[in-house]
Amino acid sequence: MSSDRNAFTLLELVIALAIAAVIAAFALPSYRGQIAHGYRADAVAALYRAAQFVDSRFPDAAALPAGLDRAPESGTAVYRLRVLSGNDASGGYVIEARPMEDGPMRDDSCGVFTLDATGERGNQSAAGTGTPPWAECWGIR
Repeated sequence: MSSDRNAFTLLELVIALAIAAVIAAFALPSYRGQIAHGYRADAVAALYRAAQFVDSRFPDAAALPAGLDRAPESGTAVYRLRVLSGNDASGGYVIEARPMEDGPMRDDSCGVFTLDATGERGNQSAAGTGTPPWAECWGIR
C-alpha cells in the first residue's frame, strides 16, 4: 500500500478559499469602478459627437438622429441623449446625457451629464446627493 496522497487536506482547501475571498474583496470594487468609468467615458464621447452634429445644423437640429441619441452607440443603451433649448448664456442649446432608468448607471453619483453650445460641461447629480466630483465624472485626472 502506497502512502502517496493525491488530494488536498481540509486545511489546505480552507486556506485557498480564504486567499481567494481576500483577493475578490479587493478586485470586485475596483472592477465595478472601471466599468462605471467606461460608461462615463462613453457618455462624454457621445455628448461631443452630438454637439458636433447640432453645431453643424443649429438651429434646425431639434432632435438627435438614431445612434447619436444614446451611449454607447452599439449594444444596450446606458445613457439617453437629448437636445434642450438653452439661453444666450448657454449659446442656444444644451445637450444632456441622462442615465437610463433601468440601466447600470441609474444611481451613479455623476447623474446627468450636460454640455452646452459654449463648451461648458456639467453634471446634475441624482436627487439630493450633492455636487458630484466633476473631474472624476468627465475623466480628468
